[in-house]
Amino acid sequence: MRCPCGCGDRIELMVLEEARPRWDVAIDDAGRPTLHPSVWRKSGCRSHFWVRRGRIHWCD
Repeated sequence: MRCPCGCGDRIELMVLEEARPRWDVAIDDAGRPTLHPSVWRKSGCRSHFWVRRGRIHWCD
């Protein structure tokens, strides 16, 4: 996915069961993704956000 902050960086999230760190992805009936846990970029733009039902929720 592209970083939602607008910096243009590509974010790759591991979803394989044995991967560490790992994200769980759930798709609702409308096709909207939810990710768990939050995404926190430790470098670059340093964005921190949740994806819930296809929407970005920024962490303070």
